[in-house]
Amino acid sequence: MSDRMPTNYTSLADKSVFITGGATGIGEALVTAFVEQGAKVAFVDIAEEAGHALVEKLGKDAKNKPLFITCDITDIKALQDAVALAAKANGPITALLNNAANDTRHKWQDVTPEYWDERQAINIRPSFFAIQAVAPMMQKAGGGAIVNFGSVSWMMGQGGMPGYTTAKAATHGLTRGMARDLGKDGIRVNTLVPGWVMTQRQLDLWVDEAAEREIDERQCLKNRVMPSDIARMALFLTSDESRMVTAQNFIVDGGWV
Repeated sequence: MSDRMPTNYTSLADKSVFITGGATGIGEALVTAFVEQGAKVAFVDIAEEAGHALVEKLGKDAKNKPLFITCDITDIKALQDAVALAAKANGPITALLNNAANDTRHKWQDVTPEYWDERQAINIRPSFFAIQAVAPMMQKAGGGAIVNFGSVSWMMGQGGMPGYTTAKAATHGLTRGMARDLGKDGIRVNTLVPGWVMTQRQLDLWVDEAAEREIDERQCLKNRVMPSDIARMALFLTSDESRMVTAQNFIVDGGWV
């Protein structure tokens, strides 16, 4: 994650963890962080080459080699099958990180019903069905932790991608409702909200000189939010250190919103 020694969460050792969108960007940082903690990590992505490369990179020194499953999360049956395969390999899943998303910009004038449904099929629908798939395992295990990934975009009133911002606003509604439904089983559900994170995708597509100036102006902290900063919060939210934390929104954005 960095040259700094990471915090050691003993409760994450050998924990069965499932991460969506784990091959690149924030997801890659999540997989790396949990593998460093000694967790049994399974992750899904459509980026097959990147996924296998990450397993090769991390597997050399890992206590538990991560498991990569190629999966299009818009195919709910394939997602459910991936969850089942991960549980068979690593044991019942007790930590779920619903990270996968797509923030491609789009003009409201151009949105068709089909494109709208596609945005929801990527950015909100899989989160619910992944929860539905893992929750029975967590119930039998006596508890678990679910982290849904939101976005500061809708909090900022950002335009230019209504399908995405709508789905990300809905994410916290999903978190609040499922936290209530699953709390009696010792299952915690929280939303982790990244700010403008310097992933390779963001750097390639949107972080130009104007964006750099905006970040400096809007963030309280003038450093850049990195994928590893998001991963560190995710570790806390899935560890026993946050045992009484649920139904909450955790923003890691350098103080933008």
